[in-house]
Amino acid sequence: MGLFEQKISPMLSQPASPADRDGYIHEPKWDGTRCIAYLSKKDGSVRLLNRRLVEMSNRYPELSRLYEDIKCAEAILDGEIVVLQNGKPDFSKLQEREHLQDPFLIEIRSRLIPATFMVFDLLYVDGADVTREPLLRRKRLLEDVVRESDRLLLTDFVEGDGLAYFKKARKLGLEGIMAKRADSPYLIGKRSNLWLKVKSINTVDCVVCGYTEGEGRRKGTFGALLLGLYKQDKLVYVGRVGTGFTDAQLHEYAELIGGYRADSSPFAEGAGYRGKHKVVWLKPELVAEVKYMGFARQGGLRAPSFRRWRTDKPAKQCTFPGAED
Repeated sequence: MGLFEQKISPMLSQPASPADRDGYIHEPKWDGTRCIAYLSKKDGSVRLLNRRLVEMSNRYPELSRLYEDIKCAEAILDGEIVVLQNGKPDFSKLQEREHLQDPFLIEIRSRLIPATFMVFDLLYVDGADVTREPLLRRKRLLEDVVRESDRLLLTDFVEGDGLAYFKKARKLGLEGIMAKRADSPYLIGKRSNLWLKVKSINTVDCVVCGYTEGEGRRKGTFGALLLGLYKQDKLVYVGRVGTGFTDAQLHEYAELIGGYRADSSPFAEGAGYRGKHKVVWLKPELVAEVKYMGFARQGGLRAPSFRRWRTDKPAKQCTFPGAED
């Protein structure tokens, strides 16, 4: 089976601190949904796969003609789907698109808040697998292969100057930067320190394992989400998050999480929630990205605040920072 017929898992990165690193290029870390795009002029087709290998082309009709933006017959591109507002990604706007199922609403939102595909890598072009080529070579090929448009943009990068580039990205309000070895191959489905993510804020992707019932003005919704991370294949409780939600989101998310109710706790024995609030347990399938100040000595999150859902990330990949495979 050729590469164009396969479902490709993207190459993943390791977290790192800001630094100047010899032999690395630096580019923005886009606040969006990771996407492997299969584009073919032969049959006018576009396939968009997220990190979970789920087809999401139907959610973004404005990207259905991306094949017009390549100068070859077929290509596989890696990038991020974002919604740009004033030139910067707005993930809250993208989230308005992510859960839609109704074709009419999808079409309306595609016109009101259109998505853009930010491309940063090339895996395949006209029958040739280029994943073993050095990153800089793939970047140069990418410039020859794609044509920028309203729906597709190339990701700019610089060689070296990692610390200065990070400071500039943070000043612009971006999520962070990516540092990538200039000679790195593309390792399909692998997490590697050849690619590093340098974030402006501390965030962690957690499994939502349950919720406490809402009281007072939150009655009928939820009080806080119970969060877990995997440690040696066992779910460990790391805290609860009850901030970062608007009133509208409380009602919307209460309906969402209600579809994942379970009869028992998903936490490992002796590693679960011990609070006194009444809890509704959930299947360990939903993933939430949470901002936090750090980890307490007991292993729990300090000052967590909800940031967004991660519909593109498998729950099993939610591990303690620095413990990624």
